[in-house]
Amino acid sequence: MAQTVDAGQGLVEALHADGPAPGHAKELMLFGRFVGSWDVAWTGIDASGREADRRGELHFGWVLGGRAVQDVWIVPGRGEPGEGQPPLAFHGTTIRFYDRALGAWRSTWVEPVNGRVRRFIGRPAGEEIILLSDEENPQLRWRFTEITSDAFRWRSEISRDGGQAWAFNEDMRLTRRPQH
Repeated sequence: MAQTVDAGQGLVEALHADGPAPGHAKELMLFGRFVGSWDVAWTGIDASGREADRRGELHFGWVLGGRAVQDVWIVPGRGEPGEGQPPLAFHGTTIRFYDRALGAWRSTWVEPVNGRVRRFIGRPAGEEIILLSDEENPQLRWRFTEITSDAFRWRSEISRDGGQAWAFNEDMRLTRRPQH
């Protein structure tokens, strides 16, 4: 007889994992080291071309049997003025997994507030992590830099010339929230 599970809890229980899947923990820790909750200080360009600042939140976790890392980005954060109001607000998720055949990470960003979906390929580059999406114009490059156990910087850059030159798009400074 099938067990009855609360629909919301069933999804959470099936999605969540306690840690990386055995056998590939080293590769999985490229993004696994970010598991936890973070405060976000976001800077970007508003519709008039001026710099804008927002505060938000970021949550990383293990999913899909520990084979992937998922995050949820919310800027402005829940309960903050402007939450969920485009174009400067976003509330989206990225699912990332290490593709052994490719030797890199596949990453897909889904963000319904602004109707965006983007696929990236990610790799370590020295002390940074670089994710590149070149399937649409403009190309996007996301960089995780200045990584420590309690902070990192995320920077988005765009290219309209096939990756020859990159321009600032967004910048976030992230600080890990204390664990309870």
